[in-house]
Amino acid sequence: MKKAIFSTEISLLRRTIQRLLRRKANANLTKILRKTHPADVALLMRGFGSSDQKNIFNLCPTFNYKAKVLEELDEALIESVLIDESSTNISKMFIYLDTNDQAAIISMFPEEKQKEILEKIEVEDLEDVEEIMSYPDDSAGSIMTKETFTLNQNTTIKESIKKLQAVPENDKIFYVYVLDNKEKLVGVVSLRNLVTSKNTKKLKEIMIKDIHAATSETDQEEVAKTVAQYNYLALPVINRQNKFLGVVTIDDVVDIVREEASEDFLQMAGVGKDREILLKSPIENAQSRAPWIFASLIGGICAAAIIGYFDHLIKEMIVLAAFIPVIIGIGGNIGTQSSTIIVRGLATGRVDVGNTSSLVIKEIIVGAILGTLYGALIGFASEPITGTGIDNLGLVVGLSIGCSMTIATAVGASVPLILKKLSFDPAISTGPFVTTAIDILGVALYFIIASCILL
Repeated sequence: MKKAIFSTEISLLRRTIQRLLRRKANANLTKILRKTHPADVALLMRGFGSSDQKNIFNLCPTFNYKAKVLEELDEALIESVLIDESSTNISKMFIYLDTNDQAAIISMFPEEKQKEILEKIEVEDLEDVEEIMSYPDDSAGSIMTKETFTLNQNTTIKESIKKLQAVPENDKIFYVYVLDNKEKLVGVVSLRNLVTSKNTKKLKEIMIKDIHAATSETDQEEVAKTVAQYNYLALPVINRQNKFLGVVTIDDVVDIVREEASEDFLQMAGVGKDREILLKSPIENAQSRAPWIFASLIGGICAAAIIGYFDHLIKEMIVLAAFIPVIIGIGGNIGTQSSTIIVRGLATGRVDVGNTSSLVIKEIIVGAILGTLYGALIGFASEPITGTGIDNLGLVVGLSIGCSMTIATAVGASVPLILKKLSFDPAISTGPFVTTAIDILGVALYFIIASCILL
């Protein structure tokens, strides 16, 4: 049995594989791969170039092993290592993959190659794969597996256990899903309850009737939330007529959580939605970032226009310019903090869009407290730092920082909630959009306060 290795050993193994690749010692490399867990091989491959990635994958000892490696790879990497692979070889790997994984991989290829691969798939799997491919991306239907275990509600416990024992080994069977005569889902039985119940009882007598299920169109993020909330190992998927379609298993949910978190973090940083952005070329990377940088550019131009409008004030008291970066920076930081808290709360289900006024008020209070603290600190230090004797300079700076931080928390907390109510992804509110808005407001407030107090 292959053993997973610790992270401290990864670097040593990577260097060993690099040396073997340079020497073209393919036989030795295959021996090492055979002793290495597929998940570790997938991790190692991310640190190599495209050519070496293909070589490593091609040297994997068996089609079963290659299939297990594919299960652990990112979408872009799968596409890279399989791009030149024949349809026949891909179909041989598919024997060891669940139907949802097969469908996901096939969808990566051009239409012509999709047809070639589908023609090679075993007939009994073809219908299931095509069904999964027909569902919208990121829906429960597109990630469900058809390898499940279902029984009629009138089946006895004894018969159920016998049928379960006759099923080929399947590590995705966590529950027995109970159907009526019309193939509609009516209940679920855990394997524990199954083996601890009397043999003469029927499934309908021990099944749980209050079932949480997803429809084929349910967003994968909602599926993940349900599984996490109720600690399920799998979630059944049904159609609108309540007919059983398949299940989303815990391993797929883990992938969903990881992908959605990665996507949110990338959007919050303003680098686009693509989860595999690190694997893209510099040109593609630049294209995904360009719109977000443009948003920041617009904000910078607006801030510059505001500063230009108050140029007469700066000419009279040039020291005011020294505190512009402080006001912009501290406001942007606390605004991003508030946005991150709200976006994370929405993602985990801890923030309810229907009742958010108290949360926004709480963030505003936090902003006011911190604004008062840092405003007073910088305000008292402003004159000694700059060495100027301008009356009320500290008051202007301190008041501006206090107002800027308070408004920043209000903006940072409100914008994600507004976008959520408008059915937009709240993650896009962070990064450039929030900081840009805060920069403009912060600079404007600063000079308005300065004009009122100093002139």
